[in-house]
Amino acid sequence: MVFVHSLFATPVYVTELNRKFTSKEINFKKIKRVKNAGNYRSNDSYILNTKQFSNLKKELDIVIKDYFDKIISPKNNITPYITQSWLNYTNTNEHHPKHQHHNSLVSGVLYMDANEKFDQVEFHKNNYDMIMPEVKNFNSFNSESWWLPIKTGQIMLFPSSVSHSVSIKKGKNTRVSLAFNIFIKGSVGSLSKLELLEL
Repeated sequence: MVFVHSLFATPVYVTELNRKFTSKEINFKKIKRVKNAGNYRSNDSYILNTKQFSNLKKELDIVIKDYFDKIISPKNNITPYITQSWLNYTNTNEHHPKHQHHNSLVSGVLYMDANEKFDQVEFHKNNYDMIMPEVKNFNSFNSESWWLPIKTGQIMLFPSSVSHSVSIKKGKNTRVSLAFNIFIKGSVGSLSKLELLEL
C-alpha cells in the first residue's frame, strides 16, 4: 500500500459570501479607476473603509477570523485586520502579471463579477527546483503553477508570499475583484524563548 503525505502545504482558503451583493455594493462600475499592470484598479486603495462597503468589511472580518482560527491557530491573543483594499477590473484580453503582496501576512480576494466559464486565478510555486524532469501527468506535487476556477461571491484567502496571476481574460464580462491585505495586532512569539514581538 502506498500513501503520499502532503507536508507543509500552502493553504488556499475558499468560501462564499452568504448573500447577494446590495445595489450600493454593485455600484462599483462608477468608482474611479487607474491603470494597473495589465488591467485597471480603483484609485482608492482603502475601498473597504468607504460607507459603500462597510457591511461587506464586517462580513470579511468574520471570514478572516475563521481563516486565522483554522489555518494559523495562534496560541497568543492576536487580532487580524485589513490594511489596504482595492478593486481590480479586468476586461477582455487584459491580464494581471505574476506577483506577491509585500508587507502583509495574508491576502484575500472577493469576486464581485466573475464568469464561471472562463475566469480563474493561477497560483505559482515559489521554491526553485534544480532538476526538472518532463512531466507526463501534472498534479499538485509536480506542477509549477495551478489554477483555480472562480465565481461571483467567492472569497479566497492565502499567504501573501504566494505568487499569483490572472491569465489573458476571455469572455465578455469585466471581471471585478475586491482584493485586500491582512496584518495582525497583538503579541507574537514567546517571552521565555526571547522571541516576543508586540505589534
